[in-house]
Amino acid sequence: MTSTICSRLGGLGKRIRLLQPGPTPEIVPVYEVQKVGQVKEMGSRHVRRSGIRRAVRSAQAVASEISSTVKEMQAPALTEDEKMLQNYVPVYVMLPLEVITVDNVLENRTELEKQLKELRTAGVDGVMLDVWWGIVESKGPKQYDWNAYRSLLQLVQECGLKLQAIMSFHQCGGNVGDAVNIPLPQWILDIGESDPDVFYTNIKGNRNKEYLTMGVDNLPLFAGRTAVEIYTDYMKSFRDNMSEFLEAGFVIDIEVGLGPAGELRYPSYPPNQGWAYPGIGEFQCYDKYLQAEFKEAAIGARHPEWKLPDNAGEYNDTPESTGFFRPNGTYLTEEGKFFLTWYSNKLLSHGDQILDEANKVFLGCKVKLAGKVSGIHWWYKDDSHAAELTSGFYNLKDRDGYRPIARMLSRHYAIFNFTCLEMGDSEQKADAKSGTEELVQQVLSGGWREEVEVAGENALPRYDRAAYNQILLNARPNGVNRDGPPKLRMYGVTYLRLCDDLLDWNNFRIFKTFVKKMHADQDFCPDPRKYNNYVGPLKRSKPKIPIEDLLKATEPMEPFPFDEETDMSVGGEIAILLDNLIDKITSIFK
Repeated sequence: MTSTICSRLGGLGKRIRLLQPGPTPEIVPVYEVQKVGQVKEMGSRHVRRSGIRRAVRSAQAVASEISSTVKEMQAPALTEDEKMLQNYVPVYVMLPLEVITVDNVLENRTELEKQLKELRTAGVDGVMLDVWWGIVESKGPKQYDWNAYRSLLQLVQECGLKLQAIMSFHQCGGNVGDAVNIPLPQWILDIGESDPDVFYTNIKGNRNKEYLTMGVDNLPLFAGRTAVEIYTDYMKSFRDNMSEFLEAGFVIDIEVGLGPAGELRYPSYPPNQGWAYPGIGEFQCYDKYLQAEFKEAAIGARHPEWKLPDNAGEYNDTPESTGFFRPNGTYLTEEGKFFLTWYSNKLLSHGDQILDEANKVFLGCKVKLAGKVSGIHWWYKDDSHAAELTSGFYNLKDRDGYRPIARMLSRHYAIFNFTCLEMGDSEQKADAKSGTEELVQQVLSGGWREEVEVAGENALPRYDRAAYNQILLNARPNGVNRDGPPKLRMYGVTYLRLCDDLLDWNNFRIFKTFVKKMHADQDFCPDPRKYNNYVGPLKRSKPKIPIEDLLKATEPMEPFPFDEETDMSVGGEIAILLDNLIDKITSIFK
């Protein structure tokens, strides 16, 4: 076990780790030691770095540190390329949703192999894959069929790419970008026919079959198993059947599905129930199981008269049209605050429990865990943050709804994966009161403050330079450091997604430039240790963090300053004009 006594801001500062237990401390090669409470200049402001752990070091540890420092002084100086390599941000590409068919078949293997090799020649580091529960365990409880997935993993490995595997416990279909339909296992749906409250439910009683309600996480309603036990058994089966891939270090992280679209949230904005952007969405806690939990919580708070909201509007309402979200609305009352705290705390507990199980399953494997959070950017600039609140993110001007999630992830050594990296404020309709750039800045800053690795994705398919430049800015918010690690650096970026449009000649030409810039103009690097992304055996989760300690992270803090634009641009206005000209010429000859 190791503990780090300095903040891990994506390469910011020098790391010293003490081996516990054991007589000999482990000293990690580093760049700069920062003291507890030190104020470090970042951009145009001074930001006090918080959350840095204190450690009591023995005389032996101090002596070893001095010895290590002497060795570093004698070590050969890094080359310019080696210094720049520490700014490298790996790029992964999501595979098509239907790469394994709903019938559990790997189709079009030859064409897929060709596409994977194209990604490899473009310098892409790896791919992301949904491992669908609805496909693998479709025939019945604990009847797993991994044959198609084993063939796919073998193919990806042969093409020289790494793999990010998503434990996809949600339905595919019904969300933005879902081109295929992969339902939950039929035996689960059959249980839902007799007990529809196993699914998330809105105030009108409409059921959402994307994901089981967290109200049944610990209820043995599924052939004697709870929902959490089902997820755990599935992950164990994946581990046992993919052991050689895990042992080889081919699977670099396991993203654990924690809700609809695999994200830690409530299904508050379902297009298949009529939601359209930028509707505020609806609370999803009216199944009998969550209603009972809320009633118990209200009684425990000595307010048995408090009820779930009945004035929060409908999917496509605006905040001011509702009694709950309007100025001076219910969300600001004692009852409203109690509900929102309960609603968001349920989300925290749900993610924490499942990640704890995942940690036990993959303990000792050379992987990192990850949890994904969606970028609910619309109504971010409204006082109510209504769309975030219905999704379960209790985020207001005076309350940070994301840093507690980061703190929860930190106990599992898990990556905080966030979406909407590609979006700029100017691209959104004014009446949505969107704040994509501010939201990303807040969330990434909170993750870094809580000492978790931060990764991200684009939310929608984009092939233009403006989107790539926005991702590049977020990946290194203060630019590259030509003398070593940058001040801030994302752990990785996953691009959505592999398709014919991406591989179109002109689109792929720009994409390859984007990959090169993400790599800080360095060639593809097969050794993650050279850019501080080394993955060792997964350690056991730290002790459970009491909810009151998680909620201390709701205290708002100024985000770290981000530059106005990236210093690793894929091209500006002239390049865009050239792209348009190429598109016109290409269309003539098609």
